Amino acid sequence: MAKIVRDTLIKAPLEKVFSYLADPKNELEWLPSLTDVRDVVGQGVGKKWEWSYKMFGISFKGNSEVTEQVDNEKYVYKTMGSINSNWTFSFKKEDDGARLNLDIEYTVPVPVLGKVAEKLALGQNEKEANLAIDNIKSILEG
Repeated sequence: MAKIVRDTLIKAPLEKVFSYLADPKNELEWLPSLTDVRDVVGQGVGKKWEWSYKMFGISFKGNSEVTEQVDNEKYVYKTMGSINSNWTFSFKKEDDGARLNLDIEYTVPVPVLGKVAEKLALGQNEKEANLAIDNIKSILEG
């Protein structure tokens, strides 16, 4: 599995940061290539939703499920379908706001993209992670 780790300080209350990121519908605001979030069902551990994502012009679909949640500390979900991944958001209160650590482990859909595109996808996903964390920070500090 490929891995991406990002860490940032967000100058906003910890509770606001956690609440925002624990709502899958907000992903459409901060995750650049996500094109749809639908059918969100449940709360906390076991919450599920479906999604669509576009990479290199190819649309991927799947679903997600929250596997761990400790309010204002940790939020973890897995994605299944065209792209399998684990997203771990860790939160820590700091004097200036909230420290957010995002850890993503994922598989590149090599059978669909091909081996040549795999390396391009890894680089593109690194850039997208930078943009996503910048978007989260901008939205919550704005």
